[in-house]
Amino acid sequence: MTKHQGLQTRLVHAGELSPKLGGAAVLPIFQSSVFEHTPGGSYSDIAYPRLNTLPNQTVLGRKLAALEQGERGLVLSSGMAAISTTLLTVLKSGDHLLIQDSLYGGTYGLVTREFPALGIDVDFIDGTDPSTWAAKRRPSTRAIYVEAITNPLLRVADHRTVVEFAKAHDLLSIIDNTFATPVNFQPLTIGYDISIHSCTKYLNGHSDLVAGAIVGSGASIENITHRLNHLGGCLDPHACFLLHRGIKTLALRLNWQNQSALRIAQFLTSHGSVKTVNYPGLDDHPQYQLAQSLFSGYGGMLSFELRDGPDAAQTLFNRLELSLQAPSLGGPETLVTR
Repeated sequence: MTKHQGLQTRLVHAGELSPKLGGAAVLPIFQSSVFEHTPGGSYSDIAYPRLNTLPNQTVLGRKLAALEQGERGLVLSSGMAAISTTLLTVLKSGDHLLIQDSLYGGTYGLVTREFPALGIDVDFIDGTDPSTWAAKRRPSTRAIYVEAITNPLLRVADHRTVVEFAKAHDLLSIIDNTFATPVNFQPLTIGYDISIHSCTKYLNGHSDLVAGAIVGSGASIENITHRLNHLGGCLDPHACFLLHRGIKTLALRLNWQNQSALRIAQFLTSHGSVKTVNYPGLDDHPQYQLAQSLFSGYGGMLSFELRDGPDAAQTLFNRLELSLQAPSLGGPETLVTR
């Protein structure tokens, strides 16, 4: 699979087995935890789910790497498994992390509740204000972590400056690219070291599995894989099969979601009951120009605030007919949450 091939071609064909196994167009599910091992081979040659060496896992890893133009990819049992395994690989006791504020709640909980007991220090930074970052950097700082588009306020960090700052200070740059996906943004191409996804969302796109992914250099993914082998957050073969199937239609689904979310955001902006709409595709969004320069679309997520507060929000929820009240995103359903 060559880099000049289009994204939609890579979504379908990148990383696949060649020749096809038994001629099958779709990779079968390798539903086995035991595989015969050739005598004399190395430990890394053993096919075993926890070691991420099954065909379902390795094909997905190659496909994800091709989508983001990284050297290697890795699939895991959840988005939080991807985030925690990555950070616990690059950080140790005594290290310091710079991390964007306005984070996904699971990530915030990890770094504020678990990291202190591990001796890992954390400082929060405003991803939209690079002038404030240097004051929080320490000699022990090892990495800087941001989200492509933040959850849930839809802020956009100055991603090119994040990369420049990381390189200038010998830091590892890590991005959660869940809200953008490789269709709208490929962060490794502007210099990020590691890109993380909750595949539960857009990449799978069908609200029927939990999975995570990491893409980066060969050396980075090798180190993370060794830590993952100990922590055990591997993705089972059937979930791999579902994710593999979902990824193939990602561009078709996300392009439609980009259009739908923008139309909804524009409608809400013009509605008298709405106080604020957060969506980077709106021309009054604080980072609209930055988002235009980075992304090819703005995703299917938006947030908004009603003028009359929480009671009005509950009234709106009570009147919704098609939407589900559920905290997720990326599937075919329209979901809402407070």
